[in-house]
Amino acid sequence: MTIVSFATSAPELIVSLNATLDGFSNFAIGNVLGSNIANIGLVLGIITIIYPISLKQRFYTSDFPLLLISTCIFYFIIFTGNQISRPEGFVLIFSITAILLYLFIYQKKSISEFSDNFDRSKISISKSFLHIIFSGFLLWLGSETLIKSAISVATQFEISQRVISITMVAIGTSIPELAASVVASLKKQNDLSIGNLIGSNIFNLLVVIGITSSISPMYGIENSTIYNDMLWVVLFSVIILPLALVGRKSVLTRKKGIMLLALYLIFIIPLLS
Repeated sequence: MTIVSFATSAPELIVSLNATLDGFSNFAIGNVLGSNIANIGLVLGIITIIYPISLKQRFYTSDFPLLLISTCIFYFIIFTGNQISRPEGFVLIFSITAILLYLFIYQKKSISEFSDNFDRSKISISKSFLHIIFSGFLLWLGSETLIKSAISVATQFEISQRVISITMVAIGTSIPELAASVVASLKKQNDLSIGNLIGSNIFNLLVVIGITSSISPMYGIENSTIYNDMLWVVLFSVIILPLALVGRKSVLTRKKGIMLLALYLIFIIPLLS
């Protein structure tokens, strides 16, 4: 919900920030919304098919409510003016700060238990900083290439920035979530896989858009983004709860994973056709 999610959301942050600074606000918004949809429909669907996920009590009391609150805050902001101003970006950053404080203060016990199981002897601070700097450079270089290539494809085939960003680009920036969650699922670390996806979606809405709009306000957001794409984000955010309650309670089975994948195809195929 915190560190892994922030790391796997880094591509969305770099891509969205670069796109907004280049004047492509709809591209940035589409990337984030498409990534959130892909995280639940595509990634969660795939990892659930690989190995069913058992949900713990904190999914109902903490993880899911925080995802719902974050989605509602973002939708309210984007719905009230077809733009995300600098003050609204600060509101999003304040919201994620409050969520992080809640997670670290009220969930301190579970965090300390995770830390106790971590082998600190494998940590090298100098190597860690070098990896961060090198990886950050690669992220920036990759995002520049991704944006220019995607816009070139969109222009050549007369596809809107919104469609190309919410499909191809969103899937590309969701690869880290897929990799992290698949590895966690194969190791049967259910908390890490589902927590990574929920946390990543929260970070995308509050941190990625919050930081991006605080630096460069997003104007002229398309109505299709507000009245179509955002509704899909809400649907994919909410649908986890009924899936958890029907059939085998608190277990996301393979059948439920297939349902998520099918729903994702229903979303994406009309956009690509």
